[in-house]
Amino acid sequence: MTLLHAALPQMVSAFPAAGAVPFAHALGGLALNPLSPTSVLSGLGALGVFLVLFAETGLLIGFFLPGDSLLFTAGLFCTTGASATVHLSLPVVALAAAAGALLGAQVGFLIGRRAGTAMLARTNNRYLVNGAARADQLLARYGHAKAIVLARFIPVVRTVVNPMAGSLSVSTRTFTVWQVAGGLVWSIGVTVAGYVLGSSIPGIDTYLLPIVAVIVVVSLIPLVLELRRARRTSKTSTAGPEATVRANCE
Repeated sequence: MTLLHAALPQMVSAFPAAGAVPFAHALGGLALNPLSPTSVLSGLGALGVFLVLFAETGLLIGFFLPGDSLLFTAGLFCTTGASATVHLSLPVVALAAAAGALLGAQVGFLIGRRAGTAMLARTNNRYLVNGAARADQLLARYGHAKAIVLARFIPVVRTVVNPMAGSLSVSTRTFTVWQVAGGLVWSIGVTVAGYVLGSSIPGIDTYLLPIVAVIVVVSLIPLVLELRRARRTSKTSTAGPEATVRANCE
């Protein structure tokens, strides 16, 4: 955990994780719920995709935002009829998603590079702490390139890995190449997956709400698994070597 305490928040103190209300004002003071993909898309359209992905991947206050479910839902909305309440253009959404994901990650990296070693040490937010610990493990296990790509698909981890990479002095070229590769696969891939599903189901508007609910639940599964894993690791580390052996056998 040395890396955890050496890596990520002056950023947290600069952007308090108390976050949802200030972020809603940052979205233009609109009466929308930043945690609801439908609310963001109906209120802001493709611009909402850009803003949410930029905040989620570039600013620690964005760790709670629904990146996966927003992308998938945006893809679904690209298949609705022109007269539907929300109808989006797939090329525009894909461009907004890629721009938000790539620019956000690069900004997060630059913030980490500038803030240096003080960044994550002062946060008490358990989601950010667990996410940073998991990012630490990914970087140690897979190396910079693979970790940067894999982190795109794990909620919270994709928020903290970019500033962590900056604070660890990962080369700008290495980070940029792999964050672009992972960012494009994630942002456009999940959007197109939603579009394909919507195109294959006649009258997708009828089933939109239950589908979005399922998407939100599924997108939270990796986060729940990571929290359970972190809790189990914490318990075994305080229970001694025998408990650690039993946990590994499980």
